[in-house]
Amino acid sequence: MARLAPIRLAGTIAATAMCVAAATESFAQEQDSRVLNNQLQLGDVISGVTLNVEDAEGEVAVDNAAQGNSLSGAVQNGTLDLSSSQTMNGDTRASTTVVATGDTQGPLNTTTQARGNSLAAGAYGADLTIEANQVVGPTEVTATNAQTNEGARLLGGASMGSTAIANTTALGGTGARVEGTVIQGSDAGVRSETFLASQYVPATAEVIAQSLGNAIAVNSDAASSQGLTLRQRQAGDAVTANVSANAGNAWDLAGRARATANQSVLYNQGGSVVVTTDQSNLSQVRSSTVVTAYDYGAATANAAGTGNEVSIGNNDRYVEIDNAQVNSGGVEVTSEFAGAFGYDVRVGAEATGNAVTGYACSECEGQMVVTNDQTNSGPVSARSTTTIQGSARSVVTRATATGNTATFYVSRPQ
Repeated sequence: MARLAPIRLAGTIAATAMCVAAATESFAQEQDSRVLNNQLQLGDVISGVTLNVEDAEGEVAVDNAAQGNSLSGAVQNGTLDLSSSQTMNGDTRASTTVVATGDTQGPLNTTTQARGNSLAAGAYGADLTIEANQVVGPTEVTATNAQTNEGARLLGGASMGSTAIANTTALGGTGARVEGTVIQGSDAGVRSETFLASQYVPATAEVIAQSLGNAIAVNSDAASSQGLTLRQRQAGDAVTANVSANAGNAWDLAGRARATANQSVLYNQGGSVVVTTDQSNLSQVRSSTVVTAYDYGAATANAAGTGNEVSIGNNDRYVEIDNAQVNSGGVEVTSEFAGAFGYDVRVGAEATGNAVTGYACSECEGQMVVTNDQTNSGPVSARSTTTIQGSARSVVTRATATGNTATFYVSRPQ
């Protein structure tokens, strides 16, 4: 889908969009209910946008998404027993190409997303019990987003992002009990790429790419609790995220890339959290950011890559974590900036095989019970490169590579 704010027709404007979304369901309940969901997508799902604009007087925006299987809904003042099976055996591809010529007065905002399977469920003053299984076969999940005209003058700045995820599960609510099991398996190659070419950007420009093999997010508050078992397997050839952000003259230019094979992020408030997490990655994880500007005010290049990642937090007193992580895929992260004359430069690269974080509330007399088992056998590397051909006011460059990291603490709520 492409939407255009007022654009002066000084040249040719062409916009095309195609979006195919297969097997989508939704539910909304206010009583005791049971939902049985079975979705199978065998063909490819492709969405594409090509947009040519000249001398745009307002915002230029693109929202482009390709989705294989999707289920979403919520329960209120009751209980919901949700059983869901989603299988994606076709490619999922979303691509956006923008050619901006002349002066673009407003901001350039483009978002591109490709998702294989997606499940979202909420509970409000209710109990949610879930048994979910998501599978993506040996396919491709790709998202690309590009502004290709090197002579573009983006006077209003830019925000460009691409996201590729094989399996996504999002759960949560308010005053809710969320319990059950979520299993995710991906044999897909997952790739995102965002590219910006420009001559002049006298405003903030941010270019982002994010790739995830399997992603689980649970967020509940106001007297909620969680009791979950989460299992994630990523085995495709690669999970990659690439950013290239380039300008002749940029006031504030940033490029950020992140690739993660398996990710589980949970937050709760008002009750206990008891979680078992089991993650395994066989894929190569690669994240790369390149930022270039001849003249610049501020320039930022960040890249991060992780095999397996778990974060579990409870703004209450009791957290129990049983975590197992095995990463045998390599993790390679590179970040690079090259420029001539400017002011402040920040370049960073962070690579991690396995990472887990857990925390509870100190003012609640928080208690944590943790069992942690992490094994990393793949190579982990991080490299940052900064090249200044002329002059700069400040330059900060860092690179961090870690095989296994675990952090557990009790802290004051914010």
